[in-house]
Amino acid sequence: MRQRWGSAAIVALGVTLGLATVAHGAVTTSPGLAKADDASESKVENGSEAKPVNGAVTKSANAAESKPVDGGGTMPDNGGGQATWTGKDAASYWTPKRMAAAIAPAHGRPQPRHSVVPPEAEALATNPGAASKLSPVARHFDGIASVGVLFSVDGNSKAHHCTASVVHSPRGNLILTAGHCNPGSRAAFVPQYTSGAATQPYGVWAIDAVYDYPNRGTTGAGADLDFAFATVLPDDQGRAIEDVTGGNTLATTPGYQNDVTVVGYPSVRNDPQDRAVRCDTRTTRLSGTRQLRMDCGGFYGGTSGSPWLTDFDEGTGTGRIVGLIGGLNGGGPKGPHSDRTSYSPYFGPEILALYNRATQDG
Repeated sequence: MRQRWGSAAIVALGVTLGLATVAHGAVTTSPGLAKADDASESKVENGSEAKPVNGAVTKSANAAESKPVDGGGTMPDNGGGQATWTGKDAASYWTPKRMAAAIAPAHGRPQPRHSVVPPEAEALATNPGAASKLSPVARHFDGIASVGVLFSVDGNSKAHHCTASVVHSPRGNLILTAGHCNPGSRAAFVPQYTSGAATQPYGVWAIDAVYDYPNRGTTGAGADLDFAFATVLPDDQGRAIEDVTGGNTLATTPGYQNDVTVVGYPSVRNDPQDRAVRCDTRTTRLSGTRQLRMDCGGFYGGTSGSPWLTDFDEGTGTGRIVGLIGGLNGGGPKGPHSDRTSYSPYFGPEILALYNRATQDG
């Protein structure tokens, strides 16, 4: 039977660690929870869902010998047979040319015809009164510095496959995404990703370690644990990412009904414009679960990990994170029009314990 928790008071996490009172050992949960087998049903880019990491932590510096990557080259090696992965490496690997190649459609495959705007939204042009009958629709915009995309090098060098956001932390080096988005041992985070740009506005940052629950999943009780933190290495100037982009404050979910701003990046195969989308909407409870639901069109595959922000400040581009796209089925219902409804795990003691672990180790 799924363990349930009452609604917690808002606990904003500042620069100290004392707010997360769950014991360090609580990060490990009971084995045997189910996990979705079909990544295409989630809001992660098709086929890129990673397996849970052993012990809840993966250090990219511990990766085995260098592996061949795009074009037959190898990742940097420290001379002792151990692969290295630094911010400079990430920026050098994910060049504008390589990013463009990664998001290009396969040979002979036509560009998707659908865009981020659901068809019924077009009815508003001729029938403005229909607006009250429709769910909100995400709109393209230029993005915000504290939210970006994940690129992975391990396996196939694919398009950006998930969304992540910078979270305020003592060292200023933490990002948050969905647990099923585990990016692998060689991955990069690109804040306010700009498709086709010669240089990214806030650079390309190497991910160092990933922290998640080994038993997280996208079905059953594991769906309530579908979130993960990752530490990001400093850039070549020694700066922490939060010092460059700013960060959102992690908070426990105050209840099932919240006014939120949701920012994400649909994958290019789902949204040919390859731009950030934003929606301002209100959450409700996903019936029969300990999860939140929000209705807004346009959150296709690639938006897993998108933060749900309350008290969003237009000036700083930051707010308090009380949820993210993840949870049941990888963040949304199955079947047609799944982009119009998104889910989020309820943020309670479990995510605070994981945050505590990530900030102590990282």
